[in-house]
Amino acid sequence: MGMSTHVKGFRPPDEKWRQMEKVYSACMKAGIEIPEEVEKFFDYEEPDECGVEVEIKEATCEWCDDSREGFEIDLKKLPSDVTIIRFYNSY
Repeated sequence: MGMSTHVKGFRPPDEKWRQMEKVYSACMKAGIEIPEEVEKFFDYEEPDECGVEVEIKEATCEWCDDSREGFEIDLKKLPSDVTIIRFYNSY
């Protein structure tokens, strides 16, 4: 089994995010189906308190030398509204 590392950007929750999260939470609490629009907004995942995931491929590149490997983030290429960068490994 291999491991892969991912890099994702997040912009903070805005008013629309808060409204969608309220609908999501109310549906979960009531035990009813979450509307498709809300599911799609959260990319079919639970709402993340960090906000909305933003693709940052343009600002990210793989990096390595003789004994190390990882990623570099070009901060100048990040969208201006990205306030969190998440690095995670998955197996």
